[in-house]
Amino acid sequence: MPLYESPHVRTALSSLFFSWYMEDKPRVFKAIFPENRGTQRVNEEEWRIRMEPIAFLFLTAWPVVNMRIRYKTKGKEYPSGVPTNTSTVLELKIIKWDLEGLTEGKNKPSEFRINMEGALYPDRRGARSRIKGHFNMSLSFAPPPMLALVPPHVHQHVTQSVMNNMAESMQHKVRDNLLADYTKFKKENYKNIPPPQ
Repeated sequence: MPLYESPHVRTALSSLFFSWYMEDKPRVFKAIFPENRGTQRVNEEEWRIRMEPIAFLFLTAWPVVNMRIRYKTKGKEYPSGVPTNTSTVLELKIIKWDLEGLTEGKNKPSEFRINMEGALYPDRRGARSRIKGHFNMSLSFAPPPMLALVPPHVHQHVTQSVMNNMAESMQHKVRDNLLADYTKFKKENYKNIPPPQ
């Protein structure tokens, strides 16, 4: 996605703005996951998020995940696929999960596992700047005993639907929310930059 960096600010400072922005992990997190009432900060780099509900036939459940956000720079411990000459990287990873709503008796699935890890980073080539990102997601779900008679292809369809919704939601949050907040961040901070000598 295009990363609109200001043409009227010195090039070196313009290229640093997104790096400065990404250093503010609470702000970036709030931009990606806005107004989520089930969200709470666990520590400096970890948040607990109550995600969108998963509906399956007459059952509804809410995945709850612990998302870790780490800011990395200077090519140190970058996720795979990120060029080492990239100035800064924001790494996101689900490190813990739970499923609310299907936790007792016959409603409890015998297995539920959700994984997501990815990265956001600036990609600058000449005068063109973009924000790039890649995310790997997987969802493993063994239905509760009461749904054992539901055909496997129905389970697979539901799982794929959940994955598609999660991917679309993440793309929307980055494309719309994050870039809009970054634009706001630039406007807030341009006035603090001293004029060129």
